[in-house]
Amino acid sequence: MAEAGDRAIPTRIAETLDKVGRGAVRGVAEVGLGAMLFWQSIYFIFLGRSREQPLRIAATFERAMEVGIRALPIVTMLSVTMGIMFAIQGIYTLRVFGAEEQVTIGLGISIVREFGPLLTGIMVAGRTGSSLAARIGTMRISQEVDALEVMGINPVRFLVAPALIAMIVMVPLLTLWADLMMLIGAGWYVSVDLGMSFAAYATRIIEVVEVNDLLHGLAKATLFSILITLVGVINGASVEGGAEGVGRMTTRSVVLSISAIIVTDMIFAFITTRS
Repeated sequence: MAEAGDRAIPTRIAETLDKVGRGAVRGVAEVGLGAMLFWQSIYFIFLGRSREQPLRIAATFERAMEVGIRALPIVTMLSVTMGIMFAIQGIYTLRVFGAEEQVTIGLGISIVREFGPLLTGIMVAGRTGSSLAARIGTMRISQEVDALEVMGINPVRFLVAPALIAMIVMVPLLTLWADLMMLIGAGWYVSVDLGMSFAAYATRIIEVVEVNDLLHGLAKATLFSILITLVGVINGASVEGGAEGVGRMTTRSVVLSISAIIVTDMIFAFITTRS
């Protein structure tokens, strides 16, 4: 019995290493697929018309409406709520040092540079990224993607490029709106709790927040939009097993998108704050 147990341990180790290796290979393959999809999309956006494969303008506007305009209610509600929460926590923390009047400095910089892009990216990943993965996954299992290829229509030009350009345009705009709503929500609470007039609060925010802070947040939002699109497309294109597979890959798309956003945000913040 002891010998059988001793033989089983190397077998389990080998199986574990095999799973880790296969997972690493799949991860590298997905990264490579994402890079290929991105460059092919850029190609069709700028050179598609000269190759008689123009970008679908109507589909691009439709995707932009879905990503941006239809997301405004939820982005507005959550941004105002989060702004109030940041103000509550900021005042509570600074009150220990008797410096609660300086809360506007932390609110302005942290919202514009960090929390506005991050909150917007997570909401878009959960709302639009999952929708993109489900749509492409459904088309895959119904063989619509194969039908496009048979008709001579490049699936990247038809499906990915419109979604990518819509996300790149609308996610930074949503981030600007989220920044504004967060600052308004925080300003309302600051004026109520500290007795500071909203005009004084706005003036202080304008003094504190620089153009570079705003560009920092918008650069993050643009990067997040690309990640959300590529992760959604990759997972949608990997669907197998019918409706259950669509649900599984849609969930995976949301998890991976949010994980990629948070990790990228950490790396971006580390690099930019060291320069």
